[in-house]
Amino acid sequence: MARASARHILVSTREACEDLKTKIEAGADFAACAKEHSQCPSGRQGGNLGEFGPGQMVKEFDEVVFTGEVGKVHGPIQTQFGFHLVEILQRTP
Repeated sequence: MARASARHILVSTREACEDLKTKIEAGADFAACAKEHSQCPSGRQGGNLGEFGPGQMVKEFDEVVFTGEVGKVHGPIQTQFGFHLVEILQRTP
């Protein structure tokens, strides 16, 4: 079964999510941004979600993590929780 590890930043608006993505793509540290801005408890660990399998996260999040490019920051991804930036750290088939 496929497994992945990722980290994310959760914010309440698309605009805030896009602003953070721009900063990260310009060189800001993902973990530092997560600690400062994420509304998810995982923000305290730099957004780290650990390792998980398909179906353990919400559908929209899952689709990106198990199909997106590893090492790239994806988003904004809208879920019922808000808007996410996701960095896929690794994935196994």
